[in-house]
Amino acid sequence: MLTYNVRGENIEVTDAIRSYVEKRISKLNKYFADSTQAIAHVNLKVYTNKNAKVEVTIPMPFITLRAEETSPDLYASVDLVTDKLERQIRKFKTKINRKSREKGFPEFTTAPTGAADGSDEVETPDLTVVRTKRVSLKPMDSQEAILQMDMLGHNFFIFEDAETNGTSIVYRRRDGRYGLIETDE
Repeated sequence: MLTYNVRGENIEVTDAIRSYVEKRISKLNKYFADSTQAIAHVNLKVYTNKNAKVEVTIPMPFITLRAEETSPDLYASVDLVTDKLERQIRKFKTKINRKSREKGFPEFTTAPTGAADGSDEVETPDLTVVRTKRVSLKPMDSQEAILQMDMLGHNFFIFEDAETNGTSIVYRRRDGRYGLIETDE
């Protein structure tokens, strides 16, 4: 069951807006087990050019669902972001089902915090760290890490390699293909 954390930037979140967001995103509940407890973090932004941006993040134990959409209509943005999240869930479920048929479902142990994308740690010219993020690395293979990276919309993803138990990084190359960095331990 999803609970909602709706907040607005440059916009007051009225009961009508909150109700519409909850109604649309609650359609994703059909993909979750009844025992699943997750929080949908919804951020609504309105810019000076009257465009509305909707960002939704749903951190879960095995995946972090994230989508954002910008359009001139706030309600249309909510609809579009819900459709994106639904596609992500279907894609993930298809991949997991295929993988479980091939070699059995792997046992994952992770905190529901999701994964780091590295963009949260920004250095200023005087080399001062302005933000730090701690993550729990989840055991997975490189293909699953690439899927997670694509779903988050990031350029790289840090994970624990399920085969070697070492820390690895997948990244998107400039030519559109993917690279893998493995650590020596």
